[in-house]
Amino acid sequence: MTVYGTRPEAIKVAPVVKAIGANGDLSSVTVVTGQHREMLDQVNEVFGITPDHDLDVFAHGQTLNVLMARVFCGLDPVLEDQRPDALLVQGDTSTVAAASIAAFYRQIPVVHLEAGLRSGNILSPFPEEANRKITTQVARLHLAPTATSKANLLAENVDPDTVAVTGNTVIDALLHTVGEHIPFSDPRLRDIEDSGRRVLLVTTHRRENWGGAMEGVGRALRRLAERYPDTAIIMPAHRNPIVREAILPQVENLDNVLVTEPMPYGEFTRLMSLATVVLTDSGGVQEEAPSLGKPVLVMRENTERPEAVEAGTVRLIGTDEERIVDQVSTLFDDSSAFESMARAVNPYGDGKAAGRCVAAIKQMFGSGERLPDFDASQQRWN
Repeated sequence: MTVYGTRPEAIKVAPVVKAIGANGDLSSVTVVTGQHREMLDQVNEVFGITPDHDLDVFAHGQTLNVLMARVFCGLDPVLEDQRPDALLVQGDTSTVAAASIAAFYRQIPVVHLEAGLRSGNILSPFPEEANRKITTQVARLHLAPTATSKANLLAENVDPDTVAVTGNTVIDALLHTVGEHIPFSDPRLRDIEDSGRRVLLVTTHRRENWGGAMEGVGRALRRLAERYPDTAIIMPAHRNPIVREAILPQVENLDNVLVTEPMPYGEFTRLMSLATVVLTDSGGVQEEAPSLGKPVLVMRENTERPEAVEAGTVRLIGTDEERIVDQVSTLFDDSSAFESMARAVNPYGDGKAAGRCVAAIKQMFGSGERLPDFDASQQRWN
């Protein structure tokens, strides 16, 4: 059984769900919690996945405690009815933590996809750092995306025999979707693509950045738009009203700023391919954009994904208004600085992570052997 609730989870579990379905020795039951409603449905449609159960826990303005309680209460009857041999979860959302504990209480083995990510700060990102550490404690099999993630788990005394380094399934999903060449449905995006203009892609939603920090991000975007009038700044706006109220008043009435609704996954991958520079606080975008050769400036003070920082394609810049303006301007004005970050290195995967995941799951059940661990050192600069 696979349980997921948000768009990022859906993107990363989709290759594994499809690989399980194609394997004659395994069968899959999919359960969505609906933690992200429309965005989740869009991803399922892209990958042709029809969930077997939909808990539909989303409610506007609900607290994390209410969300967790609704996942617990909705999932437990499904676990009792289906009695799965194992439960697969991905990442670090509240859905993941709740589903993992619910399965553990019923003595159902938990398989944690994208295990071992750590920022080192229990409050940042919040609540994700706590969610993934909680899930580690109850997981039977840890599917770590990189050797760094495996090292984090071993440092916490996780049994090394329960850890497989698979690469990140987000690269499987990205390579598949980019290859589909899905067009933009918004004519404004088509016009920008046809114009050949420089594009700054912006995504922001992190809970720890809400309030004054996010308002500063909005002011920085306004200053960048005024400084570079020929540059298109495109921001698919998160639907959370806290995010919109902080950002949108700062950038309204600027001709070169395009704020869109959250985009279907296929169109968003096309937008990443179009972007010149990516400014984000998203975890998934930190993994995807470097695979497309895009410099990524991350509006956070720390990251649980250090591999691309070490490779030089991602830079942590925080949310200080002046620093955001300075760092983006440097990449726009200094070609050598841009080129040093735009070298397309992929430390996260090779598009074959789902196969490694399925092999490790089968070994857990006593059927077959694992595939060799993903080795990022074998990835090349494009």
